[in-house]
Amino acid sequence: MSDDGFELRGINHLALVSSDMARTVDFYTNVLGMPLTKTLEIPGGAQHFFFDCGNGDQVAFFWFPEAPPHAPGLAGAADLPGRGGITSAHGSMNHVAFDVPPERMEEYVQRLRGRGVEVTEIINHDDSPTTIAKEMHAGVFIRSAYFRDPDGILLEFACWTRELGPEDVSHAPADATGRRVEPATTG
Repeated sequence: MSDDGFELRGINHLALVSSDMARTVDFYTNVLGMPLTKTLEIPGGAQHFFFDCGNGDQVAFFWFPEAPPHAPGLAGAADLPGRGGITSAHGSMNHVAFDVPPERMEEYVQRLRGRGVEVTEIINHDDSPTTIAKEMHAGVFIRSAYFRDPDGILLEFACWTRELGPEDVSHAPADATGRRVEPATTG
């Protein structure tokens, strides 16, 4: 990092919007086991609550009395990956991935199901044309299982299966027209 850069140490918190804070607290504390770490009452009757999702990271929720309803396919993914459309609008939050231990992935999926949460099968992500492998192999870089919270927010349990290196950054980003553009390098 250069002397004039920012020291970024990860994500402090991600703020989402809940339609029912009590239901959100129940889901994140009792289903996912995240401790509630901070609560705020905001002028106008709103609330802002924070949950510890590990390693000092926080997931936060606002509750606004007059917030518009959930808009699948616009504000977030319309379906679970592998089951339907996951495109969401520009500026939206598509999903939140929680890092979990690789050796506990299967256990965690079963625990979610045991608590009545609809969850995908475990998906092995690789660099194949479909980006999904049926079986584990050396090219699988992350394993995922997707589910939703009570407000329809797409969540993911994810675990890295190998260390990423420079060879894993091999695609030019698309501009607004879909044209691939080589990024400018910074010194």
